[in-house]
Amino acid sequence: MALEAISVPPASGKPPQGAIVALHGWGANANDLSFLAAVLGLTELQFYALDAPHAHPHVPGGRMWYDLEREDYWGLDESRDQVQRWLKKLENRGPVGLDRVFLCGFSQGGAMALDVGTELPVAGVASLSGYLHRPLTRSLEAAAPIFMAHGRRDLVVPPHLASQARQAICDRGGRLHYEEFDMGHEICIREIDALRMFIQQVFQGVLPAPCADV
Repeated sequence: MALEAISVPPASGKPPQGAIVALHGWGANANDLSFLAAVLGLTELQFYALDAPHAHPHVPGGRMWYDLEREDYWGLDESRDQVQRWLKKLENRGPVGLDRVFLCGFSQGGAMALDVGTELPVAGVASLSGYLHRPLTRSLEAAAPIFMAHGRRDLVVPPHLASQARQAICDRGGRLHYEEFDMGHEICIREIDALRMFIQQVFQGVLPAPCADV
């Protein structure tokens, strides 16, 4: 079953110069992150918000990439494969290649972005209030640059999980830009501004040094 997506064309009205693909959190759906298309203000880029393939067990209309209530993370492998296939089909449809695709996710979607995005030749990866859902076992020296942002008051995904992910990425040689904000489990304006700048720099070829801090 193919993943469904909300698609927002470039506000410039011109052919896209790249794309942002957003993955929502546990119990949300594609509508949850569709607002990013407008607030990021990257008018030359196509925007996609994907719906996770699995229905959430408790939230009507909610979706999930995998079941956080099960120790085996049921659904993870299927979702991972489907996101990879969707991204590769996007490249085949053109006009945007994977090297011009920025994969972004929030919470559980952030974990998915880190998993899938570090294995594909995408332009960049962003994990907002995210974490690693399994240990990194491969080198990230040749992987896409990564943006991570987290709330110091996050009670859903505690900040120490982001710190653990940060350390794991550093240990594997990843190129990382990491920031923390005075917020909970949410997306704030300062975070959006930082993400916009990071995406612009990546598309301009300005990459962060391994584990660069602010």
